[in-house]
Amino acid sequence: MRVIATIPHPKISISIFSMNDKYQVQFVAGPMEQTFKIAHTEIDGVEGIRKMLDEEFMKRIMERFNEMFLSFKAARERAEGL
Repeated sequence: MRVIATIPHPKISISIFSMNDKYQVQFVAGPMEQTFKIAHTEIDGVEGIRKMLDEEFMKRIMERFNEMFLSFKAARERAEGL
């Protein structure tokens, strides 16, 4: 797997990898990660991926990171209470 592009973002890291005829679009915020796999035949390369990452998609990514954070925080608090 090799990194073929990175996309700047003020709050998270966005990397695009290529492996086995698929792109992997990875979003990282601290200890949390979201990855989407897209077949090379389904999208027009890195430029197609950039177009896919529109305002609505990125809004949902950020909401999901917030949900992940809150879930993880609650689980840690429950574990510490045991």
